[in-house]
Amino acid sequence: MTSFQDFGLADPISRALREENYLTPTPIQAQTIPLVLAGRDVVGIAQTGTGKTAAFALPILHRILANRIKPQPKSCRVLVLSPTRELSGQILESFNAYGRHMRLTSTLAIGGVPMGRQVRSLMPGVEILVATPGRLLDLVQSNGLKLNQVEFLVLDEADRMLDMGFINDIRKIVAKLPVRRQTLFFSATMPKDIAELADTMLREPARVAVTPVASTVERINQRVLQVDHSAKATVLAELLRQEAVGRALVFTRTKHGADKVVKGLARAGITADAIHGNKSQNHRERVLAAFRTGAIRTLVATDIAARGIDVDGVSHVVNFDLPNVPETYVHRIGRTARAGADGTAISLVAGAEELGYLRDIEKLIRMALPKEDRRTPGQRDTAPPAAHRGGGRPAPRAHAGRANGAGEGPKGPRRKHRRGGNNDASKFNRNEVNRQQPNRPSQSGGTAEGLQGVSFLYRESRPKTQPNRNQRPR
Repeated sequence: MTSFQDFGLADPISRALREENYLTPTPIQAQTIPLVLAGRDVVGIAQTGTGKTAAFALPILHRILANRIKPQPKSCRVLVLSPTRELSGQILESFNAYGRHMRLTSTLAIGGVPMGRQVRSLMPGVEILVATPGRLLDLVQSNGLKLNQVEFLVLDEADRMLDMGFINDIRKIVAKLPVRRQTLFFSATMPKDIAELADTMLREPARVAVTPVASTVERINQRVLQVDHSAKATVLAELLRQEAVGRALVFTRTKHGADKVVKGLARAGITADAIHGNKSQNHRERVLAAFRTGAIRTLVATDIAARGIDVDGVSHVVNFDLPNVPETYVHRIGRTARAGADGTAISLVAGAEELGYLRDIEKLIRMALPKEDRRTPGQRDTAPPAAHRGGGRPAPRAHAGRANGAGEGPKGPRRKHRRGGNNDASKFNRNEVNRQQPNRPSQSGGTAEGLQGVSFLYRESRPKTQPNRNQRPR
């Protein structure tokens, strides 16, 4: 297919596409749209930015228009699940844009906002519902939503939902859906757990794969700066001053780390803001809007919060913390060099641990990244830790629990810190690493996570001289 007109989409949809200046379909669209129009279940392997939202939204809208019926109260005809609030919002915007001439009924169900408004919007029934799994289950359990009328189920970013601990929520949701439905399953990667989940949900699915995960955009200038850990904040500030930055997206591994980077940049006289799971939905939307318009030129984000950030004009991606999963590096740097522009990806690497992560990344992308050594003489680590020698992974972590309604990762037992003071590190949630670091299957079948950051923070936040008040006096 060389044109959207070749798909034979309904006239209201074709008009909307012309208004959006959609002319030539992307590879994922060219392969997926005919299959969905034919009623097939589909497993699509595609990264963010390949056009997969239109690949499932356009044929679904066409099929809804061909059989237009009024949805029943508290129900929906199309259910789209995504891992984050931002991505959910962008998916709904796309449905509304493509269906602007259809008088489409649609709504959003995400965490971080009052549930009452969502309950009221679902009362008469809607055709399109885009939701995060946790909030969707909250609505079902409160009798605000029924799933027995769903005709189309879409799982977007399935691998990220698995990483965030949504697997149990997804199974509960699927168990409440009609057996006779069309299911579309999209994921950037297809590890064993994701493949098994797809097999239980889909019927004889067609498989579509585009943009292999190891590919990186050729227009991205990638380089590595080897620095001392204590100098990362200073080096970042220097980069943002010296580079010709249009918009810079800085990635950290944790929410606590994102806030710390913003404060460090502020001390250096650089305006920046952060988005992550601890920020309110209004704050996240406001900051993201400012980043799109250029009012904020530097945005600090965690991997989970960054899912759904589709902003043209990102000239630089900076890995303040190198990811411990190689595929995540590819997803991160793919935020730049969009719409035919050039881009720069800079990684700050400190210590033997991150050198091990770097070697895994270079192995995945099949290229050695140019390196500049800015470390203090005498502090230079050259050998990766034992866990990384021979391509190994960090030790596996415990399985993630149920994810929350905000689409921000698994819930865990709350721990009250009885220590005084206002130390940010003392408030650090032990589940932070669950929410911000994606799982990776290990050779032994477990999941791989770097937990060194968590233990470090806890050592910093609990002085050795302070007694443990949870122990009973003897």
